[in-house]
Amino acid sequence: MVSNGSGPLQGLCILEIAGLGPAPVAAMLLADLGADVVLVDRKTPGAEDLDIGRHAIQNRGKRSIAVDLKTQEGVQTVLELVQHCDAMIEGMRPGVMERLGLGPDVCLARNPKLVYGRMTGWGQDGPLAQAAGHDLNYVALSGALWWSGQPGEAPMSPPSLVGDIGGGALYLVVGLLAGIMSAREKGQGQVVDAAIVDGSAHMLNLLLGLKSAGQFVNERGRSLLDGPHWYRTYRCADGNFVSIAAAEPRFNKLLLQKLGLADDPAHAAAYDPQAWAQLHERFAALFATRTRDEWCALLEGTDACFAPVLNPDEAAAHPHMAARGVYSVIDGVLQANPAPRFSGTPAGRPRAVASRGEDAESILSDWCGSGNGTAAHRSAEVQ
Repeated sequence: MVSNGSGPLQGLCILEIAGLGPAPVAAMLLADLGADVVLVDRKTPGAEDLDIGRHAIQNRGKRSIAVDLKTQEGVQTVLELVQHCDAMIEGMRPGVMERLGLGPDVCLARNPKLVYGRMTGWGQDGPLAQAAGHDLNYVALSGALWWSGQPGEAPMSPPSLVGDIGGGALYLVVGLLAGIMSAREKGQGQVVDAAIVDGSAHMLNLLLGLKSAGQFVNERGRSLLDGPHWYRTYRCADGNFVSIAAAEPRFNKLLLQKLGLADDPAHAAAYDPQAWAQLHERFAALFATRTRDEWCALLEGTDACFAPVLNPDEAAAHPHMAARGVYSVIDGVLQANPAPRFSGTPAGRPRAVASRGEDAESILSDWCGSGNGTAAHRSAEVQ
């Protein structure tokens, strides 16, 4: 077993069937935290593969073996690896792994303690299970998209973050780790059905509680976090943007003081939804009078709940982000460092992205102890 050298998940072995979107990100997170993640790559890129080599950050820290899953030898290679891992990750449409001969029943027969993680958008069953879709579709159906975007405009969420990553990859990781804990206690593995519609709906529970309490409503632009002028982004004189989120009265009071509006009678109605549209126009006109840097000089670091809207390169260079070492450049690629942080078992610097199939010999040796006579070794030799 090989890990990234440090991190709380050292000793954990994860097998990942190459795919797109949230499944590779889930496996990356596990690798970041020290797990030995073996990526079963295709021998040659498929039509839908994001074959971007060292730029595929989602594959950092993993070891790669290339097999042809359409051959019996390729399937046997995977099944031999299944016998030696704690969990397996796949992100195919429902039924694909079964048709390949690598479904949960087959794999759990080989390794009864296996946690078989399945990542899909719609889930393993239900009327939409076989339909194509992407992040935006899943969060639209789950309800998670409803309060996104500015009032009066079409709802829109940050690309991939709410569905693929938040409702998908992170929920798959939680499910896998919970399943592994259970398997170690009870000696029995199981299937984890991680659907983006499920996870993104579950993420709504905080807002659903506010909705039940009357602080959120189904009419967009009329709730505490999707309509007020004090919870918006604003364009500055230089075309850049800043964010304001002064929701609590004491923070709102400070913001108004900083903006020179403490004595403006119009802002006495700051929490009246009927006044939000007009006050938003006032804020928009005000923020358009200075550059982003000028607003940063006035508001950043105060309790006015302010932050500039930065692109990733700007974010990496920001003093706060730099002080915490949030970003780094690995193999010429800007990427965020492992998170969260651990005091006793800190994660190390991730290894660069492996070339397709480059680790076949070490994987088979470490996991299977394979000699020349094994199916796994024979399959690897024909790469």
